[in-house]
Amino acid sequence: MKKLWKAIKGIKNRVKQFWNTIKTAGYRAKFAVANRRGESSVSTAVTILTAVVLGALILVGLYALLKDQVLPTLADKIEELFDYAD
Repeated sequence: MKKLWKAIKGIKNRVKQFWNTIKTAGYRAKFAVANRRGESSVSTAVTILTAVVLGALILVGLYALLKDQVLPTLADKIEELFDYAD
């Protein structure tokens, strides 16, 4: 009879271990899905991309402004500096 109770206890312990393993795997999956730590890297990537695009737009605007107003005047002044014929 003692052997039978030992066998039943052993089976009971194995079943408990099995269910604990299943519960632990379930909790790990639940926490992995609920984890929001990866969002900070995505947010950082979007911020960097936005900064690069805005910087490029500012540079294009400055170049357009300089091209129309400053560069022709600068070219005329440089030609005056090296114009020795007059």
